[in-house]
Amino acid sequence: MVCLVSGLILGVYCQKEKVHDFALFKKSRLTIHPAIKIFADLGFLGLAKLHPNSVLPFKRSKLKPLTKPEKQANKILAQQRVVCEHRNRDCKIFRITKDVYRGKYKNYGLNWNFIAALVNLKTATKNLKFATP
Repeated sequence: MVCLVSGLILGVYCQKEKVHDFALFKKSRLTIHPAIKIFADLGFLGLAKLHPNSVLPFKRSKLKPLTKPEKQANKILAQQRVVCEHRNRDCKIFRITKDVYRGKYKNYGLNWNFIAALVNLKTATKNLKFATP
């Protein structure tokens, strides 16, 4: 989870084996306040049942192409989600998160949290405005 205002990673939930992101989200049983808006991609198609204040892009099919307003809405949603995608990229700079993990699995979540803290530190220091004397 990434805050769109500050760009900081708010939480990391991981599991030992390969699991789809939405299945991992459901398994985590994370309670999110109903007033919080969730911006997700098409991998989270059933999210509206779990969290009514969620926004998903429109999906096109072979028989029903997207209309211009739907395309514009998808573009606006993508512009808002770009912060989250940048944080994903920042985490994947560390090879431990994108390659096969070869360490002890009891430390896997600890390593992810450490990487998230490093990315948050980098993001926070980049957003600071230093005053020059």
